[in-house]
Amino acid sequence: MKRREFLKVTALGTAAAALASPVQACPGELRGTGDLAIIIERASGSVVIVDTTAHEILHRVEGLGDLSHASAVYSRDERYAFIFGRDGGLTKLDLLEGVIAKRILQAGNAIGGAISDDGKLVAVSNYKPGGVRVFDTATLEPVADIPALYDKDKRSKTVGLVDAPGQHFIFTLYDAGEIWIADFSSGSDPKITRHKGIGDLPYDALITGDGRHYIAGLFGEDGMTHIDLWADAPAPRRILSGYGRGEKKLPVYKMPHLEGWAQAGGHFLLPAVGRHELLVMDAGTFKEAGRIPVHGQPIFAVARPDGRQAWVNFAHPLNDTIQIVDVPSLKIIHEFKPGPAALHMEFSPRGHEVWLSVRDSNQVHVYDTSTFKKLAVLPAQSPSGIFMTARAHRIGL
Repeated sequence: MKRREFLKVTALGTAAAALASPVQACPGELRGTGDLAIIIERASGSVVIVDTTAHEILHRVEGLGDLSHASAVYSRDERYAFIFGRDGGLTKLDLLEGVIAKRILQAGNAIGGAISDDGKLVAVSNYKPGGVRVFDTATLEPVADIPALYDKDKRSKTVGLVDAPGQHFIFTLYDAGEIWIADFSSGSDPKITRHKGIGDLPYDALITGDGRHYIAGLFGEDGMTHIDLWADAPAPRRILSGYGRGEKKLPVYKMPHLEGWAQAGGHFLLPAVGRHELLVMDAGTFKEAGRIPVHGQPIFAVARPDGRQAWVNFAHPLNDTIQIVDVPSLKIIHEFKPGPAALHMEFSPRGHEVWLSVRDSNQVHVYDTSTFKKLAVLPAQSPSGIFMTARAHRIGL
């Protein structure tokens, strides 16, 4: 085809396409999802959708039920958030339209969830009835029900639910002291691998960003349990056993969240239960490599994406303070008080900013992570979790 003929055909094709699409969106109405985030408003059962570049609120969506311990994951295209409510609600939220696409009540009491690596399955961890339920992400139709049965007919609360490569979900049984791995790679009838006797009262768990290491924290004893998922025969082993041995136990005001862990500079920084310390664990040997005295009982110790810093917040009554650890030196380099109940932190994907919920001030603060300067304040009703869409592309989040 000659060049002139090609141009003529292309022009005709473009004109035809325009006629076939009578409603044309203005360029200003188009947007991506990569800089969006949601903020949980825990007291009002609502969610705020924000533009993290412009530091502005786009939508407030109501009617999501009990969000007192809510978390969220994202679809692979970042358009939809799946929000897990404490009342057992599973809500599919359309970020671009700012509306609820679908909502179901799948249990009586839930604690979080995960999405499979292929984006087709969303799993919910339940306290009541104990177990994990799995749904199709497109429709929220049920795919599988995994009751957490032990001692014949008892049901355990499930915690620490994460995704792992190969359409796997991993979770921990609080009452039974077990870790289960559910393999969905062959379809909707999963193969379940049970690891028993992992320790007393495992309260939460995490998986490393490469999908290799699963670590469960133990409330009933000092220590944690680790599984190397790359091993030929993965098996649990105890780590950091007895880190508080011989010392008087302090009252635990709030259980730390292991999702708020920091892996940086060849170390894990982990909140010590009931102690005013971060545990430093060697990421190669999984042995204790030191401790960092901190302001109070740490709840989250979150690494900046480059691993240079870890930001730490604390349990009541010392929850108005944030401390920042310099990872190379393992020393605190900055401390400030954003306000009462400074609860949750979320870094921008490359770490130039951190978003911080200040629940009892009904505000979310944005800080520059290099200068520690406050950049913005957004109003929010009792804000808690902040979840940016970059999580869609990270294992375990």
